Amino acid sequence: MITTVQALTPKTRRTTELLLVVVAVGLTLMAWVSVDAGVRGAVPAELFTVGGGLLALAVGFHLVLRWKAAYADPLLLPIATLLNGLGLVMIHRIDLSAGRPNTSGFAVNQLIYTGIAVVLAAALIIWLRDHRLLRRYSYTAMAVGLGLLLMPLLPVIGNEELGSRIWIRIGPMSFQPGELAKIVLTVFFAGYLVQTRDVLSIAGRKVLGFTFPRARDLGPILIAWMLSIAVLVFERDLGSSLLFFGLFVAMLYVATERVGWIAVGLLLFAAGAYVAWLLFGHVQQRVALWLDPFSQASMETSDQLAKGLMGMGTGGLFGTGLGQGRPYLTAFPDSDFIFASFGEEIGLFGVFALLMLFALFVERGVRTALGVRDGFGKLLAIGLAFSVALQVFVVIGGVTRVIPLTGLTTPFMSRGGSALLANWMLMAILLRVSDQARRPEPVEDPVARAAAASAETQVVRLP
Repeated sequence: MITTVQALTPKTRRTTELLLVVVAVGLTLMAWVSVDAGVRGAVPAELFTVGGGLLALAVGFHLVLRWKAAYADPLLLPIATLLNGLGLVMIHRIDLSAGRPNTSGFAVNQLIYTGIAVVLAAALIIWLRDHRLLRRYSYTAMAVGLGLLLMPLLPVIGNEELGSRIWIRIGPMSFQPGELAKIVLTVFFAGYLVQTRDVLSIAGRKVLGFTFPRARDLGPILIAWMLSIAVLVFERDLGSSLLFFGLFVAMLYVATERVGWIAVGLLLFAAGAYVAWLLFGHVQQRVALWLDPFSQASMETSDQLAKGLMGMGTGGLFGTGLGQGRPYLTAFPDSDFIFASFGEEIGLFGVFALLMLFALFVERGVRTALGVRDGFGKLLAIGLAFSVALQVFVVIGGVTRVIPLTGLTTPFMSRGGSALLANWMLMAILLRVSDQARRPEPVEDPVARAAAASAETQVVRLP
């Protein structure tokens, strides 16, 4: 019989994760107290309810990881808990602002959404014992992703809000299916590219120092481009269109390591953006707001970007202090512009800390992609990590006037259950892949192997 020995076993770091989770919840509670002290001048009565609920959810998820994914990355859960908790704080702060009831209604709803998201993410960890199982459903994921993208166009349940048709509404419940679509489409992209990357890597024609793919290999990127354009045309969702196309181009580059695909992607994006600007009034409006948000015409159209910029300018380096600013003057201060709200009250240094949390989250995803041993897992992890990075860039770039506004929300922080659910499930898949990447492989003992081979070949002689 062959026995196995383990190589030097790395530590699981689950205890470190638990301590960091407690620190994350503690920082959230300190921020919550700071908000109420600034607005009400008193310690909030619901402090222990909110803190206890968030701590129970995070510790419960931690216990699931100890049980089912002991080698999963120890930093992803604390980062997500802290970002989620700080989002709750800002939503609570807006709840207390002028023009809203002096309650924590939206913050409590967000905590309920957090509970649902954490439970479903934990269930995904328990069900998905090996991320490679998802590869079997690559084309099923494609069908599901397309179905999710098309759902808002259905005549009965599709719902248009603020010029974009990206919601479905069933009774009092509303949901944004595109948030889940980014996950299932990432699964499809990873499964498709791991099968076809050899064909897509075949050298093509060299132009100006770049090797461009052959014309017959352009089909996948053209299909992704047409899909993103269709989302832009029919749903008027600039953010999701940019996210899906950018995600596919990035994963295509990682799979093939050819800069030519990036060049083709940028050319197609520029062409699509120019055509969209020519044909669609809402795109022209967002570009005009981006170019000059303080002009009279822009202020009459929408003063959201101008007020957000002025609020961040008021915050300066150190911010006005939690509960001391006026972020509620900007439209959607707890969803689309929650980053601007933080910029006003915690200042430039504070939002740099938030950006470092997102950067660390993405870095852990990239580290997972580098460590996992199968090609599908590498593409899946890098796709999920890049989707977070791209979404953060698009959201913060729009708020800070680096690029036009797109309507996406800040991961883990913005008010809304759809995005929160999708981001926790995205993190659950990353944790499952990281568990496989960090888990040591059993190594066969050569002495035992030789003894077993000798025993199998030994001839037994009867007396």
